[in-house]
Amino acid sequence: MARGGQGLARVAVVVRAGAAPLWWLGVFAAGIGALVPGLTGRRIGLLAGAALFVVATAVVACVRRRRYTALARSAARAGKHDVLQDRAVTVRNWRRGHRWWLLLAFLAALGSAFAVPAAAGLLMAGCGAGLWLKSAWIGRREQAEDALLWVRVDWLSRGFGRPAAKAVKAYRGTGIAAGDAAPGGARRRPAALV
Repeated sequence: MARGGQGLARVAVVVRAGAAPLWWLGVFAAGIGALVPGLTGRRIGLLAGAALFVVATAVVACVRRRRYTALARSAARAGKHDVLQDRAVTVRNWRRGHRWWLLLAFLAALGSAFAVPAAAGLLMAGCGAGLWLKSAWIGRREQAEDALLWVRVDWLSRGFGRPAAKAVKAYRGTGIAAGDAAPGGARRRPAALV
């Protein structure tokens, strides 16, 4: 890293990194859980799971939006010595740092199916859907302001991979074409790469 520069990761990519594993592990746990009759029965389990899915999606999508907005408003321009982390590296680092939590959540969702079938799996899937919605919201904000939001990598490690944690003091901003991820954290289409 150049002198005076910082390693920066895309905010939307960090938010989006947990969406796919939570979604797929949740769907898988819910599918297996639906095969177990459980204490409450499948019907009650699926209805409870559907309610939990909707609530989790809404809560995860909306939580800490004020903090994200405040950090985005005060974002300083990234310096020429700052190193922009690739999307794949950011996703890999987040998933590596959270792999045990994801495994424990998956096992807990499977175990809870013996009490309330499929409910905990649908809760996990709802958290994943909420993260996708939150990253899309960040992407719309980035497009509206024509600037991508970045967070220092060392602050992410202190905040357990959360881009709006207390350890995060400010964001950095770049032009909309910087990095290899589109607004919202998705892969940039090859035609969009310059």
